[in-house]
Amino acid sequence: MAMASTIDGIYPVAVLSDNIVWVWVHGNQAIVIDPAVSEPIIDWLYTRGLQLVAVLQTHHHSDHIGGTPGLLQRWSSAEVVAAADDLERIPFQTLSVHDGDAIELLGRPVRVMDVHAHTRAHIAYWLPEGASSTSRTSALFCGDTMFSGGCGRLFEGTPADMHRALQRLGSLPPDTLVCCAHEYTEGNLRWAAQQVPNDALITNRLQEVQAKRRSGSLTLPSSIAEEWRSNLFLRATSAEQLGRLRQHKDKWRG
Repeated sequence: MAMASTIDGIYPVAVLSDNIVWVWVHGNQAIVIDPAVSEPIIDWLYTRGLQLVAVLQTHHHSDHIGGTPGLLQRWSSAEVVAAADDLERIPFQTLSVHDGDAIELLGRPVRVMDVHAHTRAHIAYWLPEGASSTSRTSALFCGDTMFSGGCGRLFEGTPADMHRALQRLGSLPPDTLVCCAHEYTEGNLRWAAQQVPNDALITNRLQEVQAKRRSGSLTLPSSIAEEWRSNLFLRATSAEQLGRLRQHKDKWRG
């Protein structure tokens, strides 16, 4: 095995067409969030000499849990943290959690937040003190609830559920890193710029994001402060407004 990594931090690994698997590293230990597939993550961990100690699952969709069984074949002692309310759909979880639970991972506190809307048992994980040795910024693993410039589709929840969830996430410290599970930023902002063409904050951010994508760079993570500036769903003042935006976005083809 390769020599152990000595770089702490949170790293995005792009897989499939637009999934982002987040890897939180401390010393030679790692935690993986929402692994869509296993092989690229196994390779990423293996080449850095990292030991998987836990997998965090935000919800049950296959492009979030599909890689977990493969990871467990390599690291059978790793914990799998998931919502107790989703035990039937995430049966391999070993640590079942509820809203408000506080757990410790890699020597850091992690708080569990109920943000159901995309699915009926969706949770998020908030690291109040961050996970990087070079930055004390907090971090949020929010799955498919909040996207950069957007939010998840309402498969099992209501506009009221999503409005509540986004407002809850939006109440976190402004510098919190938003580590969402898909690279949707450019499309979300192109849609938003059509809705509010005179909004300079959205237009400027869209231009920055397009430049990143042209260069092959990811646009994530975002931050809570950035989302307040440019995410129309977070800025929605009511569940009704959010519902109208979500319906429009669902039909939008760019």
